[in-house]
Amino acid sequence: MKICTITCHDVYNHGASLQAYGLMKYLMNCGHEVEIIDYKPDYLSNHYNLLSIDNPKWEKNIITKSIYLTLKIPTRISGLKRKKAFDRFTSQYLTVTNSRFISNHELKRNIPYADAYICGSDQIWNTLHGNGKDPAFYLDFVPNGKIKASYAASFATDTISDEYKSMVKEKVERLEGVGVREKSGVEILKKLDINKAVHVVDPVFLLDKEDWNNIGTREFKEKYILIYDFDNSVLIKNIAIKIAKEKGYKIYTINPGKLNYADRYFKFDGPETFVSLVRNAQFIISNSFHAAVFSVIYEKDFIIVNRTEAINTRMRDLLSDLNIRERLISENYSLNQILKKIDYKKSKKILNKKITFSKKYLEDVLSRNRNVRNIL
Repeated sequence: MKICTITCHDVYNHGASLQAYGLMKYLMNCGHEVEIIDYKPDYLSNHYNLLSIDNPKWEKNIITKSIYLTLKIPTRISGLKRKKAFDRFTSQYLTVTNSRFISNHELKRNIPYADAYICGSDQIWNTLHGNGKDPAFYLDFVPNGKIKASYAASFATDTISDEYKSMVKEKVERLEGVGVREKSGVEILKKLDINKAVHVVDPVFLLDKEDWNNIGTREFKEKYILIYDFDNSVLIKNIAIKIAKEKGYKIYTINPGKLNYADRYFKFDGPETFVSLVRNAQFIISNSFHAAVFSVIYEKDFIIVNRTEAINTRMRDLLSDLNIRERLISENYSLNQILKKIDYKKSKKILNKKITFSKKYLEDVLSRNRNVRNIL
């Protein structure tokens, strides 16, 4: 079958790139022809814009704008190295449509051909951001008669604002299959009287460890703790320094911004290095969902700290589902508890059942489409 997926695949975030690859690659492994729709609306296209003013207080006049850009442009120019690394990953690993689309309206005028369309994964339905309000990420552009389904779509929160409930309900009801990434997403939809939603795993879990080894091929000689921190968290810093001292490990970070306590920085590296760093780490400390996911794939010792942004349900649900809730750490932590090795036997049994269910969900959705075509 020809399948088109749509997700936030090109936003210069390790997890976003890898989840897009995971779903595409798994469907290809099943024998399908797959393209990721190259969808880049305005709100997802401002990355590495040298002339953007990110803080409204500097937009008062041409003088304040000039001061702001004079301060920002040098660091933005150096940051283009990171953009180049992600662009290289996209070019090498992601099969995207020849045409780029910038709006749902444009997609409706020139729909990429496919037998089936899948929206997801990642935070495509997070209404705190533009993507969750965008009808394109609910497959609004796909006409009736074509299969429309979500796979591991995430709201990333426990609730959605009342102002978006009717829109979400209307758009999701059109989908023949509704697979969401968190149990909390199933509950959100139940409250909207949508009872067909099922809980599936993030698409990176659809691939085996060996598949990811083909992506993450770099080796590192030192023993190190890997830090991936979106908040410059004081808690993460304190724990990392204590573990490094206790174990004699170095501290590596793949943060886009520079942390002042790390021994080695990979801020200009792409998703391949992210996978390599997780695979080779002795310990991982993060507030990233996909840092937790890849830690589980490689059966690494890790801890997760909540983000300041209210998008922690996905990490909480993952750890709860796998019966490793204790890996979510707060200020009242015990270093001995943190350093206790994770027993993955039960977690992997649970995960394997969820992976089997998720693959069956995709198979059923696509088989349904074949049956419809046969009838027609």
